[in-house]
Amino acid sequence: MELTVAKKDLLKLVARMQGVAERKSTMPVLSNVLLAVDGPSALRAAATDLYLALVGRVTVDVSKGGSVAVPAKDLLERLRMMPEGSIHLSTQDNAATTIKSAGSARRYTLRGMPGEDFPPIPGPSEGSPSLAIDVDVLEELVDKTHFSISTDETRAHLNSALFEWDGDVVRMVTTDGHRLSKMEVKVSGRQASATMLIPLKAIQELRRLCDDMAADGKDGANEGAAKPQLQITQSGASAFFQGGGMTFAVRLVDAQFPPYGQVIPQQSEKLVRVPRGPLAEALRAVSVAASERTGGVKLALSKGTLRITTESPESGEGFDEVSIEYAGPDMTIGFNARYFLDVLAALDEDEVELGFGGELDPAVVKPVGPRQFLAVVMPMRI
Repeated sequence: MELTVAKKDLLKLVARMQGVAERKSTMPVLSNVLLAVDGPSALRAAATDLYLALVGRVTVDVSKGGSVAVPAKDLLERLRMMPEGSIHLSTQDNAATTIKSAGSARRYTLRGMPGEDFPPIPGPSEGSPSLAIDVDVLEELVDKTHFSISTDETRAHLNSALFEWDGDVVRMVTTDGHRLSKMEVKVSGRQASATMLIPLKAIQELRRLCDDMAADGKDGANEGAAKPQLQITQSGASAFFQGGGMTFAVRLVDAQFPPYGQVIPQQSEKLVRVPRGPLAEALRAVSVAASERTGGVKLALSKGTLRITTESPESGEGFDEVSIEYAGPDMTIGFNARYFLDVLAALDEDEVELGFGGELDPAVVKPVGPRQFLAVVMPMRI
């Protein structure tokens, strides 16, 4: 294989592969990125951990075809150190790959593997159902819910996000058993149906893909230009997200997501309207004095005031209060402060509405505004 490519183009493509390439796998090939000539003027790059796969292309000047798999991290580091401009890339019969600057003496050689040894990259079956979604819609769904995905990989049904497309509504729901987030967006003029459970690692990569596409869209935006979109195809046990010149394949989680409708309180007896910024600041301040193990704080409701307190044998006490719109009965209830802070950080509205039942009932957090978002936070005894 022999070709010439612009450094900035290849660097951007290889950088996108890093989140998928498996650095600590027992299969060395999975820590590699596949580089394969794809036609007279294209280079295809691919990375996979056998559960996720990312494929992208870049325009190159091909002198000789072929393919090679080289260590993803090493390739990225060396590309970063190359001077700006064109890069000449060539491989030998033993898969040794040379990267040379077209305008200086700088050169690197990487020990690679034959491209044929790289695992095959899956693709959707012909005729599989497909739908298109604006990148900013998917980005909002992920940003508003990703924080409540469980990081416990042994609980696959919680270590993932539920994505649903129901008629003209797209929805994402996540829970770790202690809190739940649900975000809905209405997509006018579209009717579709899909349900998929997307693992946490894939959600993290989807965020990066959406961010990259959104940034690319802004860089080349023309007035009146269509919003960038992702094409979503569900095929067998996998889903494929295509957009921005990239194809992202995900093996979906085969598990039953909790019946989230049963977790969300149908109504709250006590409704509190509170400014989001001051509430977050007070929670953050008081949580400094909370137990490191539980992060527990007490919220005490009274007419016009929300008092936040904590006391710990190890770290002492903390206290603050926030003015609120509330005229109901007094009540005190304990929560993990971080769970509330995560929700408040995901929102940008000036005010939020807190809904409470009894002292052992979960709280509901909603933004005051048109956004269809809610979070459920379970109480704790402190």
